[in-house]
Amino acid sequence: MSRRKKRKQSHIDESWLLPYSDLLTLLVALFIVLFAMSDINVQKYEQLSGVFRDQFSGGGNGILENQETPVKTPVDSGEIEKENQENASEEEIDESVSEGEGELLHLEELNSAIQNYIYENDLTDAFGTELTDEGLLVTIVNDVFFDSGSAVVKDGGVTVAREVSDLLHTEPPHQIVISGHADDVPIGDSLFESNWELSVTRALNFMRLVLENEALDPTLFSAKGFGEYKPIVPNTSKENRAKNRRVEVLILPNYEINVDN
Repeated sequence: MSRRKKRKQSHIDESWLLPYSDLLTLLVALFIVLFAMSDINVQKYEQLSGVFRDQFSGGGNGILENQETPVKTPVDSGEIEKENQENASEEEIDESVSEGEGELLHLEELNSAIQNYIYENDLTDAFGTELTDEGLLVTIVNDVFFDSGSAVVKDGGVTVAREVSDLLHTEPPHQIVISGHADDVPIGDSLFESNWELSVTRALNFMRLVLENEALDPTLFSAKGFGEYKPIVPNTSKENRAKNRRVEVLILPNYEINVDN
């Protein structure tokens, strides 16, 4: 009787199950991350971080061991853009405030220089200055430059105009508006049909003298005439009419200023 050979029992190698289970776990984690990224909820994400730690650091050798969160909390791109715009606006405001304060300081220094010129030349009765939000206004009564009813600058006025032109040369340069004003007495000269024409012609003639200074940029200058329509005091007396007959030089600020602050 022949002996039957016993077949050797074969054992199936199940070691592949470990990496396979790890792969499945990683896939599940991937889908969880994708889901979490679609909904900005910090509390939910912290809970998700805790799940990851439990799943991957169980034996002390987990890939997330000693980490509080697996990834950075996702931030909505719209929120980032909004925050960047707010920060940019704050920087623009700060820059604007700084430039405005610097411009105000510059005009105050220019005002002081013009006032020193007025005092040194004993012109306090003919000149005046005022610094407002609109700019630095220099007022000169017409008697300095013009005879009654005339737009021709007098000899003494020529010298003053040239000295004023040196004061108007600034760095950086400013836009300058020169305006002529008259009283309400009707014009009796056939050269001018109205005080309006007289006032604008005086402004132009004064501006031409100022622009003889080659350091000044003519493109920054303009002239206006208001006739008797913008008096600074009522035309009720000889003294008041003399105040209303004037030339004004407005030095415009390069940046918005606030004189009250």
